[in-house]
Amino acid sequence: MPATAEPGTLPTSPTVARVLAGELCSGCGLCAGVSGGALAMTTVAPGYSRPAPQGPVAPATERAIAAACPGAIVAPWADAPHRDPAWGPWFRSLTGFATDPRLRHQASSGGGISALLIHALESGLVDRVLHVEADPDRPTRNRMRWSVSREDVIEGAGSRYAASSPLADIDAVLAMPGRFAFIGKPCDVSALRRLATVDPRVVERVPLTLSFFCAGLPSHAGADRILADMGFGPDEVRHFRYRGHGWPGLTRAETHDGRVGEMRYQDSWGGQLSREVQFRCKICPDAVGGVADVACADAWYGGESGYPQFEEQDGRSLILTRTPAGEALVDAAMAAGAIAAEPLPIGEIALMQPGQRRRKRMVAARLAACAVTLQPRPTMKGLDVGRAAREASPRESIKNWLGTVRRIVQNRR
Repeated sequence: MPATAEPGTLPTSPTVARVLAGELCSGCGLCAGVSGGALAMTTVAPGYSRPAPQGPVAPATERAIAAACPGAIVAPWADAPHRDPAWGPWFRSLTGFATDPRLRHQASSGGGISALLIHALESGLVDRVLHVEADPDRPTRNRMRWSVSREDVIEGAGSRYAASSPLADIDAVLAMPGRFAFIGKPCDVSALRRLATVDPRVVERVPLTLSFFCAGLPSHAGADRILADMGFGPDEVRHFRYRGHGWPGLTRAETHDGRVGEMRYQDSWGGQLSREVQFRCKICPDAVGGVADVACADAWYGGESGYPQFEEQDGRSLILTRTPAGEALVDAAMAAGAIAAEPLPIGEIALMQPGQRRRKRMVAARLAACAVTLQPRPTMKGLDVGRAAREASPRESIKNWLGTVRRIVQNRR
């Protein structure tokens, strides 16, 4: 990517301007990462990461942004032996867990992702791993880190329900020697896959991408309200954990003077964070990491109500291999004893993740609401949005269409 402006530069990126106008930004940082300083990620109310112009945008930069920004275009699913409109393409569907008891306990969902990353490092498949961790200066916020060892990965394990921009330095990252694994939200992996269409270094440097089922990205305001419910202010907290140390694990805050606050997952996510999810996530056609090599999720146990139960127990990961590279990684990790896993019928996922299936079948109705209100929409080809919509009842679709129209008109997205 160019580091300086070229002749014919643009005052700003038309793609970014359109994405921001439609509130389609996911905050991934791709645009800033390829812009050579023309764009920079900033935090905007109520606590999302968004690009801000810093200088003119070169034509080559704009082409890269237009090709890869997940607010403009979403990477299509690749071919695989199996495919489901909600769960995406897959080679194998499994449930399993990290065989390291410490990792299984500390990670959020049985440690599947972390165990796979550790195996990739220790087997020499990659030199390092790029992933999100808690910011020690602002514990409810995130920062990026490189992990090069088992201890590094374990230290950074756990869900982080806050804004992150893992691709904000992607040009510099791709210029580094060696190969790395990338773990990010589905939209982050989509952006990286699409960047590979204009930057061959992605294929050379990133042999593995891992993702997870994402219920949407909350703003910082959600975490701040959790702290307020615990009786703490943001500046008082020295450590904050969204989940982990059990399954699902308690949300836990520790203050500088030793006070501790805890909250159950269903209260922290269900009561606070889920209310703060940004608009782009509400129309996401691929919240299940369909373009990653491997996607993992919570393999919740269902209850009599048909809704997952969140009682504390040993963690269990849902593992979907989506590419030959993902298949090879899981095979090798199982052979090495890093993870234990068993086959899962694909139909069982609906009992573990009913919200994901419901969300996917509503995407078409919500996009139609954007169309009728003349709002921009991302390009979403090859993601089975229409197939998923056929599972929705007319009442459900109309309700979501009307609700989305109302929120757009009232500017309450």
